[in-house]
Amino acid sequence: MDKISWKAHEYLHQEKTTDWYWIVAIVTISIALISIILNNIIFAILIIVASFTLTLFSSIKPKLIDIEVGPMGVTLNNIRYPYNNLESFWIETRDRHPRIIFKSKKIFMPFIVAFLDSVDPEAIHQILINHLPEQEHLEPFFEKLLIYLGF
Repeated sequence: MDKISWKAHEYLHQEKTTDWYWIVAIVTISIALISIILNNIIFAILIIVASFTLTLFSSIKPKLIDIEVGPMGVTLNNIRYPYNNLESFWIETRDRHPRIIFKSKKIFMPFIVAFLDSVDPEAIHQILINHLPEQEHLEPFFEKLLIYLGF
């Protein structure tokens, strides 16, 4: 087998409670008020707009995307990542959301994460090990923080 395709969610989604929205609103208003007291109106506006945007984005449910691991590279939702643009991979199966973490050679997108909803991790490992070295990667701290905060 030299190619595996499956569908998975784009990212993890957590349903938000009204308490979550209240907490975000209170924190946003508090930071904005402190900024206004310190005569930094532009920062207060930035905080309000950023909070509003993040709140809207966090309420959107993720789409199902097509993922393919094949001889030419990895494809996520019609975006191909050739193996020569990737440094290594790690298949994380220890928590309840198994996923592949690819380390990219690009500076602005160092990690690419693909979820393994219904696919055998061993079959994917057999394909990837022929093209990339296996190296343990941890999820970036910022991504863990966003998941912890419910975004």
